[in-house]
Amino acid sequence: MLTRDEKNRVALLQGTLDLLILRTLVFGAQHGQGIARAIQEQSEDVLLVDHGALYPALQRLEEKGWISAKWGNSENNRKARFYTLTKNGRKQLVEETSQWRKLATAIGRVLGPEEG
Repeated sequence: MLTRDEKNRVALLQGTLDLLILRTLVFGAQHGQGIARAIQEQSEDVLLVDHGALYPALQRLEEKGWISAKWGNSENNRKARFYTLTKNGRKQLVEETSQWRKLATAIGRVLGPEEG
């Protein structure tokens, strides 16, 4: 059984991945592998998205109505689900981005300036 702190950590991690997926889809429809690759490239290889976390997150976002999915062919001509940001997803992205910026600013204040 998870403690309250462990549950919060899991939710925080899921929320982070959700936000990154929503942000990636602002640039247009993308399949799962493309989303993972875009997050990795945009983070300059700091963030690596595990497929074991990605696909449950995509399913969760689709269930919430923040993304929609339809089948198509990938650039290597394989059948893939392509995900698109919905109107509600755009609204959620704005809300979550604001919350994350506040959080990052607060954490920055607590950590203080970097030591030279």
